[in-house]
Amino acid sequence: MRKLLLFFTVILFSFSTFGQAKKPIIMVVPSDNWCIKNGYTQMYDEMGTLKTLPDYKMALQNETDLLMTISKINTMMADRGFPLVNLETALKNIEQEGAEIAMLGSKSGGSVAESPIDVLQRTANADIIMQLTYVVNQNGPQRSVTFMLQGLDAYTGKQIAGAQGTGTPSFATETPVLLEEAVLAHIDDFNSRLQDHFNDLFTNGREIVFQTRIWDTSMIDFEEEFDYNGETLELGEIIEDWVFDNTVQGRYNTSNYTENVIRFDQVRIPLYDERGRANDTRRWIRDLRTMLGKAPFNQECKIYTRGLGEVWLIVGEK
Repeated sequence: MRKLLLFFTVILFSFSTFGQAKKPIIMVVPSDNWCIKNGYTQMYDEMGTLKTLPDYKMALQNETDLLMTISKINTMMADRGFPLVNLETALKNIEQEGAEIAMLGSKSGGSVAESPIDVLQRTANADIIMQLTYVVNQNGPQRSVTFMLQGLDAYTGKQIAGAQGTGTPSFATETPVLLEEAVLAHIDDFNSRLQDHFNDLFTNGREIVFQTRIWDTSMIDFEEEFDYNGETLELGEIIEDWVFDNTVQGRYNTSNYTENVIRFDQVRIPLYDERGRANDTRRWIRDLRTMLGKAPFNQECKIYTRGLGEVWLIVGEK
């Protein structure tokens, strides 16, 4: 009897734990392909190079079908327990923040070195971006929707889930209704893949890229030796040891190592920090900056983030 009671206790605990599992935060956006084909783009100057980016705000303001379609997918995901960031709300928050910053004024006239897409993803703090592409097909009085959903890791840009198909021709006139009919057959498998990816992040950490570099004005490089923790090691070796100690299960790859540049990729950082906050590249690297600022190194360091998934630590000054 005691063994039977223990068995049911374990089963109940397992169901309770599964029910409490956190789900990834999702944000649904129209794909670049959809925006370009429908004329909703903006130009962004990235260090002298013009890039074409989707203009989500203009698309949402002018395409009622798009707004309703994203709302429909948001509802479908929410019904399945996935937390959501609403694209329209995120854009309004960014616009408000930009207006407040502009009112503060700038003494140097400098600008933020981030693309509008980087700003959106950072501000929205979504784990996964769902890119939506759809086309409405007309066959006499009947209409159908051909769609493609891509689940992209917001940090790496890697596709971790996908679904595509064409719905059954219908006399329905509303695009969101047609899309719902087309997506329903695929949504649960799609969501299962999203959850599998998020579970992997919990177990193995979030993947980022980390580079550490030397200012050309610095008096040292990564071959400079220091006595640290009872060993005499090069600065680059000390940094690599720190990366090992501060990644999940010491998972990373050193893809480049010179006296001036060390590049680590496939770096797995914890999904949450020790205080339970969602981790990001800047928060993860701060402890290394603090360490290098103390004896025996006494080096000022600048943290530079490139989008969500890459961070640089430049040694020598700020």
